[in-house]
Amino acid sequence: MKQGQQPADWWRDAVIYQVYPRSFFDSNGDGIGDLPGITAKLDYIAALGVDIVWISPFFTSPMKDFGYDVADYCDVDPIFGSLADFDRLLQRAHALGLKIMIDQVLSHCSDVHPWFTESRQSRDNPKADWYVWADPRADGSPPNNWLSVFGGSAWQWDARRRQYYMHNFLVSQPDLNFHHPEVRQAHLDNMRFWLARGVDGFRLDACNFHFHDRALRDNPPSQVRDNKTVQDNNPYGMQAHIHDKTQPENLAFLESIRSLLNEFGAIAIGEVGADDSLGVMAEYTAGDNKLHMAYSFNLLTATCSAGYIRQQVEEFEARVKGGWVSWSVGNHDSVRVMTRWGGPQATPAFAKMLLAMQMALKGTPCLYQGDELALTEAEVAYEDIQDPYGITFWPEFKGRDGCRTPMPWQADQVHAGFSSGKPWLPVSAEHTAHAVSVQDKDGNSVLNYARHILAWCKQYPQLSRGDISFFDAPESVLAIRRDLAGNNSIVAAFNLGNQPVSFYWPDTTGAKTMDAAGLPGQAEAGKVSLPAYGAWFGEVS
Repeated sequence: MKQGQQPADWWRDAVIYQVYPRSFFDSNGDGIGDLPGITAKLDYIAALGVDIVWISPFFTSPMKDFGYDVADYCDVDPIFGSLADFDRLLQRAHALGLKIMIDQVLSHCSDVHPWFTESRQSRDNPKADWYVWADPRADGSPPNNWLSVFGGSAWQWDARRRQYYMHNFLVSQPDLNFHHPEVRQAHLDNMRFWLARGVDGFRLDACNFHFHDRALRDNPPSQVRDNKTVQDNNPYGMQAHIHDKTQPENLAFLESIRSLLNEFGAIAIGEVGADDSLGVMAEYTAGDNKLHMAYSFNLLTATCSAGYIRQQVEEFEARVKGGWVSWSVGNHDSVRVMTRWGGPQATPAFAKMLLAMQMALKGTPCLYQGDELALTEAEVAYEDIQDPYGITFWPEFKGRDGCRTPMPWQADQVHAGFSSGKPWLPVSAEHTAHAVSVQDKDGNSVLNYARHILAWCKQYPQLSRGDISFFDAPESVLAIRRDLAGNNSIVAAFNLGNQPVSFYWPDTTGAKTMDAAGLPGQAEAGKVSLPAYGAWFGEVS
């Protein structure tokens, strides 16, 4: 390989940074973040040391699910800017060496999309079968027992067609019928539109929801009561979702997406929400003809233990056949990890330890905006809640707004420098104290640590390419070994607990402590000692 040339699978060495456009930076004072706002902050993103910027939906939309209800797959919603604004963003990102990955919400769209407007007119129009329509049962009830992730039946009655249509999410998000070849081709055409503009890849939303069981068979009751995709009070978790999603036909569609991506040298990562998500992730990334990588909700749950994390990684590694994973501990759908895993006593040391741990796992790390600032879940009053999911399940589940509040940029400015106008969600006062302007000046801040650890880890291919194995450490400790032929092995230990711990690990005997930004841990004569939320890296020849 020529010097400076990227390997074909460069994404295995990359770090992803997710931008939620509404809440990143507002350039025009309307209270909503936009594409010019992202462009204005690309230097900040590049300075973090990430490689790929995943931008959540910015397409034309009525915003009932804040962009995940698409009304035009090939245009920018005016609240975010224009296609010209996107082109400028892309050009600037590429000039900074950043790749741009955009969301594709294929399984469903908005009920105001022209496709659905036509489909619901009659049973015999050209797009009549582009959506999942079904006749009622003899008693007028829905055709089966399928449920919506957002609560209630997955079926909505349409008086004009005198049929039900399927919606896995909001009533206003009808599901497309992927058994129809024209639907599949339409989505491939939409993706080609963005690839031709120069995007470097796609994040496929709910990518195992594309197909449904043609026979519309009922789902059986679930035998599992720890569903990782929904809260305990959501009946969706009471079913085994074997007929309404994750159908075998999806594999061929993913192969057609990969063929398109290969034309442009682009990549795709899939979001998998399934009963057996690790198995689906392995299947969807196996070989070189489907997704490049996938992620699930398995590390986005309330569970936080070294044993649980080890179990998830080991199970994926045991089941995957050459595929690849992206381990994410935070995103726009989950309570912020500082609150979800750290609790009220979480400290900056906890945030640093998590960043280091995420970089040490085998896979492509994905960071959510604000994780590099150690932001906690924001408290959003009921009257300020925007998320329809939260409104439905309030107060037991307050929705996703708490992780979507605006980024704090300048502590001494109105709305923490996010916008000169009233933000669409209030800026957390607690977040203002952790603003970029504050952390920039503090050499010991989580932000500056994030910059350091990302740059430091990239010096060691073992941490991106190496095999991963684990040592049976005390309960609160995740002890990892990364091995890559031709390189020294790297051993690392992370204390997820709030008490100091020491243990003997034979692999560390003679290990050379590595300078990973002064992590507060040490090892000597095979004994590893970690303070609360401490970590340690060592090199073994």
